[in-house]
Amino acid sequence: MELPKVASLGEYIRQQRQQAKISLRQLAAQAGVSNPYLSQVERGLRKPSAEILNQIAKGLHISAQALYVQAGLIEDREPHSDVLAAIRADVTLTGRQRQVLIDIYESFRKENRADSAQPPQSAEHLGDDPVLPRDGITPDSREG
Repeated sequence: MELPKVASLGEYIRQQRQQAKISLRQLAAQAGVSNPYLSQVERGLRKPSAEILNQIAKGLHISAQALYVQAGLIEDREPHSDVLAAIRADVTLTGRQRQVLIDIYESFRKENRADSAQPPQSAEHLGDDPVLPRDGITPDSREG
């Protein structure tokens, strides 16, 4: 997952908040933290816990994973995706719209990974009985 280059977690949160057109007070209320605390996080004076990051992500309607990567709590192990980068970079979309598109895209990718990991199934493997001709006579039972 390619994230925009920012100097700090706080700067990333501020960018996401501004793109979502949410005030500091609104985000603080949604995340269940005080205005001064969120302001300090945005300025890099405080390092929020994983739980607070999760609440902030919900308030911004973005992936908590994106904040965890920015905070250095987890490594960014997803392969580079131009689609994800384009969705995140599109400032004409709201934060919620970006997250919905990302969720849909990721669900397709997950489904395709699961499909490619399973071998193709034939009718035999599914337990289907062979279809008999209308007269009930199979080629093996015909005399002649």
